[in-house]
Amino acid sequence: MNKEQLLGHLRGESEAVIGSHVLDLARIAWETNRPQTTDFYDPYERKVAQSVLGGIPEVGVIYQGGYKQAERARLVIYPQFYLMETIASSIRVLEAQGNFSFQEIGHGDYLGSILGTGLKRSKIGDLIILQNGCQAVVATEVADYLLSNWTQVHRVSITLKEIDEEQLAVEPERIKEIKTTVASLRLDAVAAEGYSTSRSKMVREIKAEKVKLNWKPVNNPALTISQGDVLSIRGRGRVLVSEVGGTTRKGRTSIVLHRYF
Repeated sequence: MNKEQLLGHLRGESEAVIGSHVLDLARIAWETNRPQTTDFYDPYERKVAQSVLGGIPEVGVIYQGGYKQAERARLVIYPQFYLMETIASSIRVLEAQGNFSFQEIGHGDYLGSILGTGLKRSKIGDLIILQNGCQAVVATEVADYLLSNWTQVHRVSITLKEIDEEQLAVEPERIKEIKTTVASLRLDAVAAEGYSTSRSKMVREIKAEKVKLNWKPVNNPALTISQGDVLSIRGRGRVLVSEVGGTTRKGRTSIVLHRYF
């Protein structure tokens, strides 16, 4: 495994850290003939990791996030010829219930209460919000700790139990197709169409780093968008640039967007 060759394409410290870590895990998996597992990675981090692991034929990788569309997932790196059906799950699912009738509790409240127990964000996967609680996908090694120490959310006591992955209350994704034209393929112009808002408001959101491009936070409204790019804003879904067409007689560019809710 040539480290310089495998990591040479990475840009910035954060990508280098991810690349070096998964390369080390790949080497350990191959030398010990035992699967190795990362913490939870978001889609951007997984893309960086896969760009390194894809160049190592001695190992394979699977994602474990609880369900197919999981935003956060762990990578299990296994040696070539390893029996995949023998790979154990690296995640567990906890369900918290409480009387939140008189309070408006959201994703940030649940996540904050979990992190308040002393755990790192990297040990926590997706949170699925329920009417009076939430389901949390967590790393296997911290599940028992949470069962003992996660006792309240926003001063409301909760009851906590472990459930199977098949019990995750995942709603089917809804897709809205948007056929429109833009003055240019700038990020602010395309994002404004995808999220049905004004361009000036989108500029403010981009500069505040609320918008991600291909899962990476950005702050430059003038970035050029290409076919296949994915835009996302927390709590508002993601937008896939499905098609970039030709130029209209008025000089605008035709695009087709798919917004996922």
